[in-house]
Amino acid sequence: MLRFSRKKPFFSPEENEKIVHSIQDAEKQTSGEIRVFVESRCKYVDALHRAAEIFARLQMEKTELRNGVLFYIAIKDKQLAIFADKGIHELTGDKHWKKEVKEIIAVFSKDSLVAGITTSIEKIGHALKEHFPYNEEIDRNKLPDEIVFGK
Repeated sequence: MLRFSRKKPFFSPEENEKIVHSIQDAEKQTSGEIRVFVESRCKYVDALHRAAEIFARLQMEKTELRNGVLFYIAIKDKQLAIFADKGIHELTGDKHWKKEVKEIIAVFSKDSLVAGITTSIEKIGHALKEHFPYNEEIDRNKLPDEIVFGK
């Protein structure tokens, strides 16, 4: 059973809504799925390994085209990763996602955390749209858009 809980929220209700809205906007343009996972600390030395674990625990690989993307951030440890399922990863490659992470870090250092997350979601949405455009006849939102919070 997957359990994530958080006593004190990372974001205000308005910030939370802004992030969820950015996920919904991005997913309106693609058959891909985007999820955001936020926690205080990363249990792993490499945030990408933690993101892979969370991706599997959230069962994000169950999209038909294997085009789910997880945005992972450990706030106190200042670590983040983007984990893309094999359908989208095979089309974009490691370089694309590493470049996105570097650009995200630059946004975080200039702007707010929420602005960095929403900008990242928008960029992930563009990558998904390029390879998996939205088809209103067959595409449905398969995964929840809410942010998942760890400890």
